[in-house]
Amino acid sequence: MKQGILPFQYEQEKTSTGMTALAGLPPYLDLAQVAGLSRSIERHVRLREEGQGWTDSQMVMSLVLLNLAGGESVDDLRVLEKDEGLCRVLRRAETHGMRRRERRATERRWRMERRRSVPSPSAVFRYLSGFHDDEEEDRRQAHTAFIPSANEALAGLGRVNGDLVAFVQSRMPHNQATLDMDATLVETEKTEALYSYKKYKAYQPLTTYWAEADLILHSEFRDGNVPAGYQQLRVLKEALVHVPDSIGKVLMRSDTAGYQRELLKYCAEDDEDKPFGVIEFAVGVDVTPEFKKAVAQVAEDDWQMLEREVDGHKVPTDQQWAEVCFVPNWIGHSKKNPDYRFIGIREPLRQKPLTGMEEQLDLPFPTMELADKGWYKVFGVVTNRDLAGDELIWWYRQRCGKSEEAHGVLKEDLAAGRLPSGRFGANAAWWGIAVLAFNLNSAMKQLALGTEWVSKRLKAVRFAIICLPGRVVRRARTLIIRLTRDHPSYELLVRARQRILALAHGPP
Repeated sequence: MKQGILPFQYEQEKTSTGMTALAGLPPYLDLAQVAGLSRSIERHVRLREEGQGWTDSQMVMSLVLLNLAGGESVDDLRVLEKDEGLCRVLRRAETHGMRRRERRATERRWRMERRRSVPSPSAVFRYLSGFHDDEEEDRRQAHTAFIPSANEALAGLGRVNGDLVAFVQSRMPHNQATLDMDATLVETEKTEALYSYKKYKAYQPLTTYWAEADLILHSEFRDGNVPAGYQQLRVLKEALVHVPDSIGKVLMRSDTAGYQRELLKYCAEDDEDKPFGVIEFAVGVDVTPEFKKAVAQVAEDDWQMLEREVDGHKVPTDQQWAEVCFVPNWIGHSKKNPDYRFIGIREPLRQKPLTGMEEQLDLPFPTMELADKGWYKVFGVVTNRDLAGDELIWWYRQRCGKSEEAHGVLKEDLAAGRLPSGRFGANAAWWGIAVLAFNLNSAMKQLALGTEWVSKRLKAVRFAIICLPGRVVRRARTLIIRLTRDHPSYELLVRARQRILALAHGPP
């Protein structure tokens, strides 16, 4: 029977072939083994500690691999299960390094003969429900911001991520950690989801991203109606717990959601009991009428052109900056308060408002009219850093690049943008496992693939390395993954595995 227009047809193999469409995925198992990811999962999550069937490590690692392979939903595990070559590697990798006693204990978890290499979708749905706490849901109150407390399993996922971050730092040390705090909306049609400020149903995780290491240090899953800056100081303190002790200096950047007295004061104060001492920061300022009044009082000669550096040359922009003498009420209460600098940024509106329409001007950014100058966009930054104003502005704006890209990778390249359940805890675990996949891929790029891969998105890595056709065969008790002859990724994969092998013995 003719299948299509062009002269080719599809047929199924008659016998087992060991073929795989994911020949580049096993090196991630290598890296996870060296990083001790499975041991960390078993130590911290402990949902299946006394149960039968799949272990915590098998459940979580299957979902991490699903994310890396490009799966979007729990049902996509069916595709992984039918990848015969990958399943052969997974079965061998599970028992690698185990003693006979441990292997037998693993086999006894199954009442009947085990037939699958990855959990079924129904088993995963039941597993994810273990991260949900019904008692926390009973504490909800209508029309109020509420963040359910994480149960032990969900909190354990965060500790697993902390262990992975510590491993990367031990192999590629950094002296400082710039923490970018940012929230993102994950749109969903789940009945249980709440409406966000964008007027659609969503969840709104608050993520702390470590810029130098390209790692997500901490991410708290939240309902869509929870403001981005809600309890941000608590989240920062929780993120600092996962900053490795070898870090000498911590800095923080946030948008206007972080413009809070308690958060800024905590960062600026030099307290002996506070980890890492003074935290240098730059935070967006709420452009209030009082701030606009202070900006209007800046002398014209004090405004300086904001220049961008392009190929070693200074190129002027349309924006100007100036130090602003602004003392909000919450600063003036005590002389013991830390010193803060306020920097104003203005940019002339390209299209001036029509006469008589000024009061009706409704734009997605703050504006103000300066005498004899016209209308301007106005922004502000508050900081405790001793940097030149233009240098500080460009440093602050770096936050909008990589941290927002990290959210884009989670929601688009990984599976975090398609939540599996109506249960808050299950979705929080799904998000947390995507964070693990993000950090494992970042570690792969930095520690194994090489500098030319560090800036590449996951979809580029997936196309060139992960989604490769191959055949898995057994020879002399060893599995061999064969690629097509002269494949350009062969040497890259071998070199990456050799680097990972070196990592097992210490820093590169």
